[in-house]
Amino acid sequence: MNTDSSALSRYDLIVVGAGSAGVRLARMAASNGHRVAVVEQQYLGGTCVNVGCVPKKLFVYASEFRSTFAVAQGYGWQMPQAPNFDWTTLRTNKDQEIARLNSVYEKMLRQAGVEIIWGAASFVDPYSLQVDEQLLTGKKIALCTGGKPFRPDFPGVELTITSNELFYLDQLPETAVVVGG
Repeated sequence: MNTDSSALSRYDLIVVGAGSAGVRLARMAASNGHRVAVVEQQYLGGTCVNVGCVPKKLFVYASEFRSTFAVAQGYGWQMPQAPNFDWTTLRTNKDQEIARLNSVYEKMLRQAGVEIIWGAASFVDPYSLQVDEQLLTGKKIALCTGGKPFRPDFPGVELTITSNELFYLDQLPETAVVVGG
């Protein structure tokens, strides 16, 4: 552990996790004059922005166009050719939207005066966290680590993916089975 003074930081609040709850807590505390750091190891915005609500909605919107196109002629639309779906375009545009939202979260945090520290945090004691070579100390530490999908152990589990991986598939599968919800 590096304990020299350059690696030691003191905060009023350290928030572990930069999802919706962690970002809101960090911003509100900083806007009230507290010195705040948020520690994140993966991405800003948490599950909802990156592998949950936002990409799911984009995929659902894309899936609804087929039925809309199918009835369009009945509403006066001329369809000169059958529409063609391109999975790569959808996935790329989804990635660009998520990157845009991540930058919005980063800008909001920085404008509020929150320091963003990238890495995995582990407790040293009730007031200290180790993040890579950096020792962080704070009066309060809030855990806003969110959740992630769980794959139970069963024969064939190695052939499955979670909802997280679904958003990054190279090709759209022809069929899929969803377990859970």
